[in-house]
Amino acid sequence: MDSSREFVQRARAMSHPIQASQSLVHAKKRGVIVLGCGAYCIGSSVEFDWCAVSCIRQLRRDGFKSIIINYNPETVSTDYDESDRLYFEELSTERVLDIYEREGAGGVVVSVGGQIPNNLADPLSQSGVNILGTSARDIERAEDRRQFSDMLDNLGISQPEWSALRSKEDAISFAQKVGFPVLVRPSFVLSGAAMRVAADETQLSNFLDLATDVGNDKPVVVTKFILNAKEIEFDAVAHKGVILNYAIGEHLENAGVHSGDATVILPAQKLYVSTIRQVKRFASAIAMALRITGPFNIQFMAKGNSVQVIECNLRASRTFPFVSKTLNANFISLATRAMSGLDAKPYKISLLDIDYVCVKAPIFSFTRLRGADPTLGVEMASTGEVACFGEDAHEAFLRSILSTPFKLPNKNRTILFSIASETFRREFADAAATLHKLGYKLYGTPGTAKFFQGRNLEITSVTKPSSETDDGPGTALHEIKNGNIDLVINVSEDATRRDEVTAGYMIRRATVDFGVSLVTDLKCAILLAECLERGVGRGPPRHIGEFYQIPTVGWAK
Repeated sequence: MDSSREFVQRARAMSHPIQASQSLVHAKKRGVIVLGCGAYCIGSSVEFDWCAVSCIRQLRRDGFKSIIINYNPETVSTDYDESDRLYFEELSTERVLDIYEREGAGGVVVSVGGQIPNNLADPLSQSGVNILGTSARDIERAEDRRQFSDMLDNLGISQPEWSALRSKEDAISFAQKVGFPVLVRPSFVLSGAAMRVAADETQLSNFLDLATDVGNDKPVVVTKFILNAKEIEFDAVAHKGVILNYAIGEHLENAGVHSGDATVILPAQKLYVSTIRQVKRFASAIAMALRITGPFNIQFMAKGNSVQVIECNLRASRTFPFVSKTLNANFISLATRAMSGLDAKPYKISLLDIDYVCVKAPIFSFTRLRGADPTLGVEMASTGEVACFGEDAHEAFLRSILSTPFKLPNKNRTILFSIASETFRREFADAAATLHKLGYKLYGTPGTAKFFQGRNLEITSVTKPSSETDDGPGTALHEIKNGNIDLVINVSEDATRRDEVTAGYMIRRATVDFGVSLVTDLKCAILLAECLERGVGRGPPRHIGEFYQIPTVGWAK
């Protein structure tokens, strides 16, 4: 067996840059390896397989021999007729190196299969493999929280206050300086694994242990968590640091809900022009600094007119299929041509002139996860998603949630409110009045019911459960278990109030166990009330092609 040094020498001898025109013909014959997504799990599913398949198909259209490595029989990418050569093998450094040498491939694409292949960029590059698109060194600069935060500081781009973890004492000292809550963020992870919002020192200490275990030897960063901010998704394709196409979507929920669990609206409907301008300027600077070629995603956070960067992933994100379908422009096809060294002509897209809206809603499997708390947080929990088009955000939102197991409160026309804080109750007051005006019978836990009764709203008070067996007449659990409630709107304040953890959890858990619709986010609850008032989304669904054919004012496709 050859030594690793000999392999590296042979690999480098084979790995002429695919961008060089004189080697492009040879690279087409030798082929390009695309790394798939691996096993399906929370955070890595069919969205990344769509990206891999789109990449393979574009390579074949452009005359490249396409080689796929993936070991998941559920994927389309492992269909025998999708690629020229299929290796049903594990996604490990050793196996990819074996196949790379056997095939004499011109390069490897690591940016379309999610985090698993993306994490292989550095070891493969160190072994002499030609990584197509953004270099392994620049991928590391984005994935390593410490390096990325340093780069943003050097670029003068705003980000939440942060500190790299050196010890628990340092992390606690930093949290005391900036104030709780703080966000604990390990590096090189997918779907927010081990990412937590700590509201006090005890939680911070526990979460640091978890993040260190998950992140192995990778840096863990603690950042100030900004409350009541809006999160913005920026998906784009770049070539040599210049952005070719981009899409800006907004989360309906406030920042703090993982992007995979969030309700995403595209194009963004409620962003200031100055906010959009800052997002584009920051994204352009980051793309140039990281010399990005291929797909990438940046998550921003906005409060007022202040925009801050959360993170950047130099790979396709799970929203790339959503963006591509919404805009009728395959971003992965464009990225593939850019990574292959071919002419990558941008699509003609004007986000402000698109006369329809698409909304992506998450699907959860809490009914199959016994004991799991059905609430949203910074670590991903959804197991699927659905997106629907509409003439406005209200129609698209209602159609999207109705495509999930969610049911409108039409059976008994009854809704139970359990809203933890006075601030949230005031924000929800107009929506509650709307639901009452529409004829829904309202129930509320004691604090919530007292608040709305003080605003002359007719609402029946039911007690919070003190235990899972506290389900006698007059309790919230009794009404839920006996099928008297159609919809529960449960908005908790935070995880530090013990009465909310126990009572709120038991109400949420009973809601999903007994097949009752549940909303745990205030913004979603308010938009739902607006949809019910407008009566949108009640007609037959329309074909996606009908929306693509809507005339666009100001530019021609």
